[in-house]
Amino acid sequence: MKPLPQAHPSLREHIPLKEFEAVRSMTDHLIEPLSPEDMVVQSMTDASPAKWHIAHVSWFFEEFLLVPFCPNYQRYHPHYAFFYNSYYNAVGERWVRPHRGLQTKPSIDEVIEYRHHITHTMTSFIHQCQKGDIKFDFLPDIIHRIHIGIHHEQQHQELLLMDILHVFSHNPLSPAYRPSTPAVMRDATPLTWHDYEGGMTAIGHDGDDFCYDHEKPYHRCFLNPYQLAHRPVTNGEWLNFIEDGGYERHELWLSDGWDYVSRHDVRHPLYWQRNEGEWSVMTLHGMMPINRNASVVHISYYEAMAFARWMDARLPTEAEWEHAARQSHHTGAFLEDACLYSQALPHDDGSMQTMLGGVWEWTMSAFLPYHGYRAPEGAIGEYNAKFMSGQMIMRGGSFGTARQHIRHSYRNFFYPAMRWQFGGVRLARDEDSS
Repeated sequence: MKPLPQAHPSLREHIPLKEFEAVRSMTDHLIEPLSPEDMVVQSMTDASPAKWHIAHVSWFFEEFLLVPFCPNYQRYHPHYAFFYNSYYNAVGERWVRPHRGLQTKPSIDEVIEYRHHITHTMTSFIHQCQKGDIKFDFLPDIIHRIHIGIHHEQQHQELLLMDILHVFSHNPLSPAYRPSTPAVMRDATPLTWHDYEGGMTAIGHDGDDFCYDHEKPYHRCFLNPYQLAHRPVTNGEWLNFIEDGGYERHELWLSDGWDYVSRHDVRHPLYWQRNEGEWSVMTLHGMMPINRNASVVHISYYEAMAFARWMDARLPTEAEWEHAARQSHHTGAFLEDACLYSQALPHDDGSMQTMLGGVWEWTMSAFLPYHGYRAPEGAIGEYNAKFMSGQMIMRGGSFGTARQHIRHSYRNFFYPAMRWQFGGVRLARDEDSS
């Protein structure tokens, strides 16, 4: 995580009140379509009820800002720290994750009241900071933590949508979270390859704006010449993989991947269904026909690796991905666009397409620290560092990611079998493989 800036009078001008208000407003907007019944269901251990998400992001501001810095602040409820702590061992015990859906109390109304209380108190606290009522020496840490809280809530906005889709996918009525917008119908251009010379480059976050600790340090690395596909893999290409027996051909799969798809009878991306020979997919806009020209989404790392082998290609490393992304200007859909499913790819002008937005893209890189990384001290240091084991990097953001949340250096990470995130794949090749 970046060093805290030195206290300076101009710091008061950079306290992100508008950003705080905007992120709280967006979360309120996201839960508007949900009934109380929708908000209490936990459909699997990796997911959380919507009620828990909105309480947890409020607890985060309370725990890491109001409790240590707001004068005379008293916790809203003595048990909420236990209920809504996620994984911060440094701040105390917590309710076990698989049982979050068993919390019928506090009620939805009580949690929303708690949320409004934290929003109001944080807004007043930020005004105090701006007026100079808070000890000046605390400002660098306060500002940094507010930014973390904002970006943390944006992460949970996407998680909330992922989890609601998983809940609704189990309902035979295939309910829509929001009404759909008309699908854009256009043909995807044939997959082409862009050449990159490689050599010495630098990746990671470089600058004074916000980033997470694991995006640093900015560092040099060497890349061999490589090629990257100009767009993500489409549903149509994935259907060809299925029809060619991709899920039955063990030679395409990693050993763990083959065990996983065999044990769980995985034969297509998550949320796909086939009825009378026609494929459809469950989305946040309800059940929709498969759009062959849209990016495939809801695939695991194992599936991405198998497909890449089928295509006589591979996944990019995260360094290759970031090197190429920094030279690309086309973006895909983001949360603010309110089109919460994978759409047809944009018209091709010969350049790299949608490396930010659209769908998260698997890389072949494990989630490990960059050389020289040091985890922050205290509970904030538990945010990323302790998860650097057994997970794989995804890059680029999705239609569920807030536009201001993503950047070229952003490192997302999931276990290789996970599929409920808004994840797809872009292929890579070694230069001499063509």
